[in-house]
Amino acid sequence: MSIFQKIIDGDVPAYRIYEDDVVLAFLDIYPAMPGHTLVIPKKATEFAWDLPDETYRALMDVTKK
Repeated sequence: MSIFQKIIDGDVPAYRIYEDDVVLAFLDIYPAMPGHTLVIPKKATEFAWDLPDETYRALMDVTKK
């Protein structure tokens, strides 16, 4: 199980910025700059291009916010 899945499941703490049924956004533990946020799909996949279209669109919509 990846660290991201552990964060999604709540097993590892994270400062959550945004969350819905498809996407989770949280602050990076080692930020490149203040506010550095990671936006990830809740469904694990190895590559972004393997995501279903609707999941990819949701991820990009949240990233744009």
